[in-house]
Amino acid sequence: MMKRGSKVYFGIIMAFLYLPIIYLIAYSFNDGKTSVWKGFTLKWYEALFHDSQIIGSLYNTLIIAVIASVVATILGTAAAIGIYNFKGGVRSAILNVSNIPIINPEIVTGVSLMLLFTFAGTLLGFEMGFATVLLAHIGFCTPYVILSVTPRLRRMDGSLYEAALDLGCSPVQAFFKVVLHELMPGISSGLLISFTYSLDDFVITYFTRGSKFQTLPIQIYTMTHQRINPKVNALSALMFVVIFVILIISNSVGARRERKAVR
Repeated sequence: MMKRGSKVYFGIIMAFLYLPIIYLIAYSFNDGKTSVWKGFTLKWYEALFHDSQIIGSLYNTLIIAVIASVVATILGTAAAIGIYNFKGGVRSAILNVSNIPIINPEIVTGVSLMLLFTFAGTLLGFEMGFATVLLAHIGFCTPYVILSVTPRLRRMDGSLYEAALDLGCSPVQAFFKVVLHELMPGISSGLLISFTYSLDDFVITYFTRGSKFQTLPIQIYTMTHQRINPKVNALSALMFVVIFVILIISNSVGARRERKAVR
């Protein structure tokens, strides 16, 4: 009885989470502009790829997400290794401080960064745009990388690095061939989390983008001020499919690594 109840509960939760997405994907093929089904069509996907504003916003979003996630992964991995080398209470204090951006409300982070960039822009004579959004994304993505890499550092056998040095590796070779290899699952997770959060971010981007720079979440928000454009359904469906495929590939690669490690 308990097992049946848990299955029903799980099914309700899954339906609540994924039925709206299924509905959105289905109606991205609707021939009409309303929620009434009027036939199958691909015209909204065709219109989507001919919309220069959406394509430009998508390009900006992808460029920001790729650069921010790569830079944040490098900075976060280096920071995690540096924090791990501290001892006792100092390490705990620094980790707690690095977690503040994660638990801090996004609107607080966005407003504070806006004030900082406005002040810096007044002094140095620049306007908010691509650079400020990129810096903001690197800033809020880096703590997620630290959070992903730190557990891998705790699980790593510290003698592996020393053994590599004893076997003739230089410190740099030992780091890249041993330490980085052991941390790679955490680094990959941090990279994917950073990319996803950057791709999806609205609040912080809204406050740091200025008046000219446009990303995809901001573009979608602008389009939904009036009636929902079916092109938004098509765009959202494509984004879901891409993220879903990336997730499957990531899980498959992780499972393959675990099987190799067991062997």
